[in-house]
Amino acid sequence: MLIKSLAAVFLAAILTENYVLSKFLGICPFLGVSKKLNTAVGMSVAVTFVMVISTAVTFPIYTYLLVPHDLGYLQTIVFILIIAGLVQLVEVVLKRYIPSLYKSLGVYLPLITTNCAILGVTMLVLQKVDSTTLYNYTYIHAIVNSLGAGIGFLVAMVMFAGVRQKMENCDIPKSLKGLPITLVAASLTALSFLGFSGFVDKLIPLS
Repeated sequence: MLIKSLAAVFLAAILTENYVLSKFLGICPFLGVSKKLNTAVGMSVAVTFVMVISTAVTFPIYTYLLVPHDLGYLQTIVFILIIAGLVQLVEVVLKRYIPSLYKSLGVYLPLITTNCAILGVTMLVLQKVDSTTLYNYTYIHAIVNSLGAGIGFLVAMVMFAGVRQKMENCDIPKSLKGLPITLVAASLTALSFLGFSGFVDKLIPLS
């Protein structure tokens, strides 16, 4: 039962509850860093790392420190501080070991700190703890959800990077060039994920 629920949570975070294409979080890097495939992959790996580590740190802090001391109202501030610290770590590592990726990401790398997808993953998962939803999330579920969310972010970025590279060779009307056609392509990419509705429950039945 645990393996089934973890698999369902993982697949749902990638497909049916994709934080970019379904919840529309993290749109800034989705639109800004998806012009080139290697940059999109680099950003996605960095975001996934921060998502997983942030969830691993914030979940116990909220559950065993903030809530017992009636400090739940500090949740947002504490989570942002933790995420900011992890982003600084990623920035230092990339600057030291992968300077080309560090330069290509540019201003979007420090903007991971304010990436609402990461904050959304760490906060929304807490709503599913002891809830009436299909699964009551435990610490393991939270980690698996954050990993799935990161991979879902990667899938969305890679797909959209491919779409944008294809559009470069298309004859686009002048009135749609630039941001308009980018938004249209993003919306069509998001619509493609509607086909996965109900897919997870059928693939991994709980009975």
